[in-house]
Amino acid sequence: MSTGHEHEMISDTGKQHVVLGKLTSAYGTKGWLRVYSYTSPMDGILDYPEWLLHQGETVGSWKVREGRRQGKGLVACLEGVNHRDQAERLAGAEILLPTEALPALEEGEYYWYQLEGLDVVTRHGVVLGRVDYMLETGANDVLVVKHPDEGRERLLPFVPDDVVVDVDLEGQRMTVDWDPDF
Repeated sequence: MSTGHEHEMISDTGKQHVVLGKLTSAYGTKGWLRVYSYTSPMDGILDYPEWLLHQGETVGSWKVREGRRQGKGLVACLEGVNHRDQAERLAGAEILLPTEALPALEEGEYYWYQLEGLDVVTRHGVVLGRVDYMLETGANDVLVVKHPDEGRERLLPFVPDDVVVDVDLEGQRMTVDWDPDF
């Protein structure tokens, strides 16, 4: 019988898991936790009935008993966590999901984790750097591209077929139509 929170040692969360969010602090006295979600929409993280919590060197599997919006954020209650002190011990844990559990995307759509780390090169072969992370803005997502040697950071709008010409996940390369001086 599953208790909902088996633990295992892991050495690398790497590409086998994607970070969906983080448990930030205990909420109330009955074992609830505040949740910071990286999903869009924010409460999409609550669609997953079981979370892998990564804390230190261990990953534990926890069933989500209940979750909801609370103010501007989210709160959740996990199976087997019934008191504030139990919740406090989980605060700071990252919420992981195995990448194979992510829903399939349409052609030309990507998860952010797939784009992070790609080399970014102009149509003319000028290396702009690597995708360090992405930002969500009102208009469109933005690639934050850092060049290790130049110490320069560029912000490029993620606009397929305009700025972003090609994404080659296997080759770990993104081709962009972008002026290197900008």
